Amino acid sequence: MHQTPLHEAHLAAGARMVDFAGWEMPINYGSQIEEHHQVRKDAGMFDVSHMTVLDLRGSGARAFLARLLANDVGRLQSRGKALYSCMLNERGGVIDDLITYFMDDEWFRVIVNAATHDKDLDWLNQQKAGFDVSITELTDLAMIAVQGPRARAAVHGLLPAELVERAEPLEPFNAVSRGRLFIGRTGYTGEDGYEVLLPAGEAPVFWDGLLAEDVKPCGLGARDTLRLEAGMNLYGQDMDEDVTPLESGLAWTVAMKDDREFIGREALERQKAAGVKYRLTGLVLEGRGVLRHGQTVLTEAGEGETTSGSFSPTLQRAIAFARLPVGATGNCEVDIRGKRLAARIVKLPFVRNGKPCNDVL
Repeated sequence: MHQTPLHEAHLAAGARMVDFAGWEMPINYGSQIEEHHQVRKDAGMFDVSHMTVLDLRGSGARAFLARLLANDVGRLQSRGKALYSCMLNERGGVIDDLITYFMDDEWFRVIVNAATHDKDLDWLNQQKAGFDVSITELTDLAMIAVQGPRARAAVHGLLPAELVERAEPLEPFNAVSRGRLFIGRTGYTGEDGYEVLLPAGEAPVFWDGLLAEDVKPCGLGARDTLRLEAGMNLYGQDMDEDVTPLESGLAWTVAMKDDREFIGREALERQKAAGVKYRLTGLVLEGRGVLRHGQTVLTEAGEGETTSGSFSPTLQRAIAFARLPVGATGNCEVDIRGKRLAARIVKLPFVRNGKPCNDVL
């Protein structure tokens, strides 16, 4: 099993460790709910060094990504600009969702999920034939996500003044770098903050510096409830190789206004022409109960299924994503261990800027 450069720090902090995609990762450091609230109200940090970081270089890198991604890499024109996209198979199914950064005219940085590491690299290497592009995995970097209302200020306290001047005006989905230190204004919690890449050997000192800034360590458990409240998909649950972005609440990431020939486009065009039958939406359980992946949802428009579910610390009730027939609205029922419990269909996200969205409560 792989260990991140911060493994000893997690053990010293009393983290409960679990196997995640072949990595030994902290699920929590005590109270998962307290960690969740810490990020919503102040600042928390996550070791996400298990994520895969790839550098694509060469004169054909942009053309390669234009073919590979459903979103339009042509939008990346300024250095540090980031793009969220799905990478599709020929059937329009999602191989992975990822973030691509424009680093230079012949250099793009791509961050993909740890659980899809092997198949992503296999797919990239299969598809690069005919393009002048090299693919290099950066295995000597650590990645720390610092999230919450105070997160950016805490990180600024650890940076050289010159880098703070460049980071402070950053808009979301942009990054700055200095040497091997890379700071992106991105995250997976619905809160503001940074995702910081740095040499593995420097990660423990940076982590300790954040602790000194009173940033609390948080585990994968809180990361999951935060992203769920924020309406952010989890690969393998909310979308996979048999489900298209049009059925996964990710139609906004598909750029089809031009004639760019990306992998999966023809399948998406056929699906749109025939009519998309399912959509991803939110569920709020009206009473007590637990929502989890794979539960049947019964609506007036037909049956659907929950894809992700959990207890929401912010809303103090059970919430879920569900793939439901198009047209399903209002009240529904969820089959939980043979009992039909009342639920309500709502728009995503459940929480925005730390506050419940209007139609959730």
